[in-house]
Amino acid sequence: MDALAQVTAYIGIGANLGDARANVQDAIARLARLPGASLVDTSASYRTAPIDSSGDDYINAVARITTTLPAEDLLLALHAIETAHGRERPYRNAPRTLDLDLLLYGDAQIASPSLNVPHPRLTERAFVLVPLLALAPAIVVPGRGPAQDYLATVADQAISKL
Repeated sequence: MDALAQVTAYIGIGANLGDARANVQDAIARLARLPGASLVDTSASYRTAPIDSSGDDYINAVARITTTLPAEDLLLALHAIETAHGRERPYRNAPRTLDLDLLLYGDAQIASPSLNVPHPRLTERAFVLVPLLALAPAIVVPGRGPAQDYLATVADQAISKL
């Protein structure tokens, strides 16, 4: 069996229930231990107000990993980390103990029943764009162009670096 190619992936991390800062830090630690993946770097943490939801402010960050896991397997691993944090999905955009989103998987464009990459709202959310651009200022979103081009569209969304 041939070795799988290594892919750079970006993971959005967010939490607003419980000790959100600790949950984000633990998620980063779990990503660093994820079999088939290596944590390369993480952004600073940011505080943002909920969008299309209610509850406390979110703590957000973005992690860059390299992985040999296929995208669907990586998504399942992210869901397992969320579950370990007691993540529940009672309704869309519900407050959460931990949210891990597969934002980018190399230059792949994936549209399956369980996974859409690039993440469909990546270019619409300051809590994703700002930390992503802090890690990779020249990153290009496959099928959409330079991520930097979308900053003006999220300029009205409050975000503060912690």
